[in-house]
Amino acid sequence: MYIKPPLEKKKLERCKKLRKTATPQEIIVWSRLRAKRFHNLKFKRQYPVGKYIVDFICLDKKLIIEIDGFQHKEENQERYDKERTNYLEELGFKILRFWNNEVNNNLEGVFLKIEEFI
Repeated sequence: MYIKPPLEKKKLERCKKLRKTATPQEIIVWSRLRAKRFHNLKFKRQYPVGKYIVDFICLDKKLIIEIDGFQHKEENQERYDKERTNYLEELGFKILRFWNNEVNNNLEGVFLKIEEFI
């Protein structure tokens, strides 16, 4: 089981800032995940896991959901994302990644994929 270490003040402030500056796609997904609206599961957003901050997490299901924009296509970002995914998977988490355009154009499909995992 993953045990969250105490948060550094700097990381806590970063999490809060990310919550306040959420992308439109993150807001859309969060509106369906928050307050146990999705299968009565508790999700958290902009949540620290190790040295990373993940978009959405359900600790009970060990599920992380990431919403990615065009910047994730850049070579350096792809490498970083792969390293990050490997780290999170080593902790036992399953990572589901969705592109912004998937959220915009196929929200039901996004939630069907999440539902398949659960």
